[in-house]
Amino acid sequence: MAISKEIEEFLLNNAVERFLRYVKIWTTSDENVESVPSTKIQLDLGKVLVDELKSLNLEDIVQDEFGFVYAYLPPSKGFEKVKPIGLLAHLDTSPAASGKDVKPVIHRDYNGKEIAFIQDKELTLTPSDSPNLEEYIGLDIITSQGDTLLGADDKAGIAEIMAACAAWQKFPELKHGSIVICFSPDEEIGIGIKKVNEKKLPKICYTVDGGEMGELEFECFDAWRASFKFKGLSVHPGYAKNLMINAIQIATRFFSEIPEAESPEHTEEREGYFHLAKLQGEAEEAMARMIIRDYEVENNQRRMDYLKNLKNAYEIRYPGLKIELNFLHQYQNMLKFIEKKQKIVDLAKQAIEKTGVELRVHAIRGGTDGAQLSVKGILTPNIFTGGQLAHSRKEYTPTLALQKAAEVLIYLAELWTQER
Repeated sequence: MAISKEIEEFLLNNAVERFLRYVKIWTTSDENVESVPSTKIQLDLGKVLVDELKSLNLEDIVQDEFGFVYAYLPPSKGFEKVKPIGLLAHLDTSPAASGKDVKPVIHRDYNGKEIAFIQDKELTLTPSDSPNLEEYIGLDIITSQGDTLLGADDKAGIAEIMAACAAWQKFPELKHGSIVICFSPDEEIGIGIKKVNEKKLPKICYTVDGGEMGELEFECFDAWRASFKFKGLSVHPGYAKNLMINAIQIATRFFSEIPEAESPEHTEEREGYFHLAKLQGEAEEAMARMIIRDYEVENNQRRMDYLKNLKNAYEIRYPGLKIELNFLHQYQNMLKFIEKKQKIVDLAKQAIEKTGVELRVHAIRGGTDGAQLSVKGILTPNIFTGGQLAHSRKEYTPTLALQKAAEVLIYLAELWTQER
């Protein structure tokens, strides 16, 4: 069935209202904490969602010790034997920019010109920052006031799932099988989904955590993290000749030898990269963290071999210097798992096309909880939310995207009822 104008309007108003509330709740995760949730503030949004899910008459609603929120939507009458699906979004926002005291602003009827920010007069959002803005002329655009990120990553996904749940309650003509809702902590730092209760999730899930309208993603980076510790020797600088081993200064030289062409700011599409995410220390000791990304496993292995060889060279170059180098495999490219069951992707494509939005199939230049879930046998492609320029103070989303993503979920659930 086609979604009526009444349902479209309901989804728009419901998703926007929820989104504007959710972004005001501070949920930044902490990359320096290894426990889940990394920040207790993520529980605050989870508690709000538990209450709202109860008001929508979902069942088996729980917020567990790790901050996960689970809920169950029973199937429409006559569709009890339909394969269940799961819908996931994450509670946390990136620590790359402040997510505290977010004040969303709606820019009505966007005119194609630059968007100014109330709290930072030097900050502007223009089509040169995000060419997709030109597609949204005439639409309403939501940003922050410029002193924080917006939080569309991934509170837009949460709002869209919740709006779909509200529509399933209000409009019984919308048919669906069993649906499991899961809101997860600490996606942004890659550790939350390790604590998911796999028994609660069906074998077919979708994360609602993508970018531009129409986007569908089922391929992502193979991802590694490299941790460094440079151990030197501090000596009074007045008497340091041939004695001092300045760890942080040596570390800066070390990282200057990473190929500049293989940095995020010089790569795109299917090109991988080294990304130095953190460097701190003193003469005695310095620590660093780097992420390594590529779609091909062998390319990442080449990068790690390069770092190992550079480590050995620097320990020879600076006698007495010790460099500890450790690698952690964060997630795998989910394509090799999902492509075995193409139906999961095909139905998502059909659902997006039914909304009238142009389908855009992209490989994710990043990660998703779906990557780790797919390895576990819970196949999980990623559907758009509409958010753009994530992790920055220029982050934005058109309100229409909130509606259209919710529509995708309605159509997707209906399409699965035809696959008994």
